[in-house]
Amino acid sequence: MKILVLHAHPVETSFNAALHRTIVERLTAAGHQVDDCDLYAEDFDPRLTRAERLAYHDPRSANDPADPYVQRLLAAEALVLCFPVWNYGYPAILKGFFDRVFLPGVSFTMVDGRATPSLHTIAKAAVVTSYGGSRLRALLMGDPPRKLAMRLLRSTIRPFAPVSYLAHYSMNHSTPESRERFMNKVAAKMDAF
Repeated sequence: MKILVLHAHPVETSFNAALHRTIVERLTAAGHQVDDCDLYAEDFDPRLTRAERLAYHDPRSANDPADPYVQRLLAAEALVLCFPVWNYGYPAILKGFFDRVFLPGVSFTMVDGRATPSLHTIAKAAVVTSYGGSRLRALLMGDPPRKLAMRLLRSTIRPFAPVSYLAHYSMNHSTPESRERFMNKVAAKMDAF
C-alpha cells in the first residue's frame, strides 16, 4: 500500500520525532511503500498566498507551488499524520498543508455551491499525536484535533474507511514508562496497518 506520512514537528530529538521514525520504520518493514513527508525538513511553506486564494476554486496546474504535494496526496492509498497538539490545535505548518493542499478538485469538489468530499483514493488513515495536557483538559476544550480527524478527515477520505486516533496525553507529566507504552502501541498499530 502507498502510504503518505505527514510529520509536523521542528525538533528532531523530540518524542514526536521518535514516534515519526517508528511509524516510518514499522510501515516500511511491513512492506508498504512509504512517502515520508516531514514538513519541517522539507521546508514546506504553510502560507496560503494571495494568488492561491484568488485562484482557490480554479483547476490547478503543474505551475501551482503546492502541486508536488497535491500529487503526493493523490498518489497515496493511506494517510498517517504525526504531530503534537499545540494550543488545542494542529501545528501551523500542518494547518497550512491542509489549507494549501486539500483543495477543490483534490479533496473535495464544488457542485452548486456545496462541497462534496472526493479524496476516495485514501482507504484508511491514522493520527498519532501527543498533548501536553490531560485527556480531561482536552475534552473540556472540545478536543478540536480529535474532532477534525475523526469527523472531517473521515468524511473526506473513502466512505467508511477506518480512521485511528492514537494520543499520548499529559506529556508534561509523562514518564519514560508511559512514553514507552505509547510507542509500543503505535508500533503495534503500524505493524497491523
